[in-house]
Amino acid sequence: MIEKFSGKYRFLSNFYRASVIYEGIQYPSVEHAYQAAKTLSETERKFIKKLRKPVEAKRAGKKVRLRANWESIKKQVMEELVRDKFTRHAHLKVALLKTGDVELQEGNTWNDYFWGVDLKTKHGQNNLGKILMKVRDELRK
Repeated sequence: MIEKFSGKYRFLSNFYRASVIYEGIQYPSVEHAYQAAKTLSETERKFIKKLRKPVEAKRAGKKVRLRANWESIKKQVMEELVRDKFTRHAHLKVALLKTGDVELQEGNTWNDYFWGVDLKTKHGQNNLGKILMKVRDELRK
């Protein structure tokens, strides 16, 4: 199992700088695009796109006018962005495929039980890990 996306496996993180395109706009990372996707405001999306660091995009995403359907589409949006990242960048595709069949777990210490697994409690849905494994299976074919 790869239990967290750091060190050698940092490329699996949404904070890893690898451009993705969402609704025709290029963002510097999955995190930037995901946070921008939370809103339908073009102004807020452009603001997030220009932020230097993914952590800044994450903070900004907590302050946007949330689109009404966000909760029902957020996993679909994340899957689209992860797929784009690993198909757009050949070296990342190769790196993802080299993880073989091991379980990918977005282990964290910031209590994210939805996208990952809390490393202290070992609880969490690991939705990001599941999406990465699904995309890896698709790329393998």
